[in-house]
Parts: sequence; C-alpha cells; structure tokens
Amino acid sequence: MTGRLDQIWRFPIKSHGRESVASALLEPGQTLPWDRLWAVAHDATDADGSHWVGCRNFSIGSKAPALAAITARTDEAAGTVTLSHPDRDDLTLNPDTEGQRLIDWAGGFIPASRAQSVRVVRGAQRGFTDSDFASITLGNLSSHRAVEQRIGHALSIHRWRCNLWVENLAPWEEFDWLDREIRVGPTVLKIRERTDRCLATHNNPETGARDANVLSALDTWGHRDFTVRAEVIEGGRIAPGDPVERL
Repeated sequence: MTGRLDQIWRFPIKSHGRESVASALLEPGQTLPWDRLWAVAHDATDADGSHWVGCRNFSIGSKAPALAAITARTDEAAGTVTLSHPDRDDLTLNPDTEGQRLIDWAGGFIPASRAQSVRVVRGAQRGFTDSDFASITLGNLSSHRAVEQRIGHALSIHRWRCNLWVENLAPWEEFDWLDREIRVGPTVLKIRERTDRCLATHNNPETGARDANVLSALDTWGHRDFTVRAEVIEGGRIAPGDPVERL
C-alpha cells in the first residue's frame, strides 16, 4: 500500500521540546537535521558528547514526565532554541554556550529521587537518538488510531516523539517493512528495527502529567513496540505530501 508523508517533527534537545518542520534535507547515514542534536546529561554519567551513548545517560521523559510538555522553536541561522512550557516563561538560548540556563529553567521538572541535570552536551557526529545507529523514526497514523481505540479515548501523537508520520497505511503495516527499503519522496530509507517503548508514552504532552497506561494497551498485541527506526540510504529533501512506498 502506498502511504503519504503527513508530518515531520524534530526534537532539538533530547526530551526537552518538539517542533514541526515544513521540510527536511535527509543525508545518508544521518539523523533528521537538528534532531536530538543536544541532550541534557545528569550527575550519574560522564557523557560529554564525544560519542553516542544511550538514553539512560540523560534527563528524559521516562524519568521526568513534566518534560513532555515542552515545545521548541529553532532559529537555525542564530543557532538558538526557544523553549515553551505551560508552567514557565519562554526561554531562548544557545545550547552550546548557555546550557546552565536550560538546567536552571527545566531543573525543577526533574524529581528529587532522580539523577539531576548537570550539563548540556552536543553530539559530535550525530544526534542522540535511541539507537546505536543514526536513526529516523517513522510512525503509522493508522497504528496510532488503533492504540487510541484500545485505550478508549484520543491520544496525542506526541507521546511517541516520532520524526515522520505516515498516513494511508494499514494498521501495523510498518512492522512488515523490517529489513526492507522504502521510498519517501526522493529518498530511500531502510527499516532497521521496531521501537521499544517505555513509561514516557504515559506522559500527556500538553500537561506533563502521566494519565494513560499506553504500555498496557500495547501489551494486548503481545509487544511494547510502536514506530520503526530507519537508516537513510539515499538522501534528498522530503516534505508532507510525499508518497511513501515499500521498494
């Protein structure tokens, strides 16, 4: 079945804000531009950005639900990110040079029982996606609606923190694409793995409160996976409306 690219989202600072983009230039072997370019390391890790490390090294939504309500606006020319949260005044900063301002602004969202944020790190060669390869996540809106039906009410797609949302597919069709290549507009991506899910999916992206047991809903299908992780094989510029098809 041929799908259609519906939305593109990126997360400039890992777990600290989301933003929609009108188009994106994909490059082979790279993440979505500006996606998870920075991350906030906590005081129980020595992560410094010199190489990729997993999510347990960072302040993230599975540990601090309130982070889910942050939205972002990136000024690529200035290298700044503006963050918004319903419980804070907006903050505009350069994460490379003003990381302490982010820690001061968002630190109150980290529970006292968790490792505390101490520094903002920038990925030296790739974004801090949750895979040991530079990945882009692809989500199926029909699968999202299936989860909504199982839960019994509407859910924000932002619980999944997905890069590319595709419409006009059958529910769970994306799982049939594992180890296959797909074309998205002029680009080619290889689907490498399913995305395993955690408590971050329980967070309401509008309020930052945990209010839905999404993992239990996924359990009824015999797994806790949602979206798939892809590697860019052939680059190009993509935009909503582009066709999506398995090769």
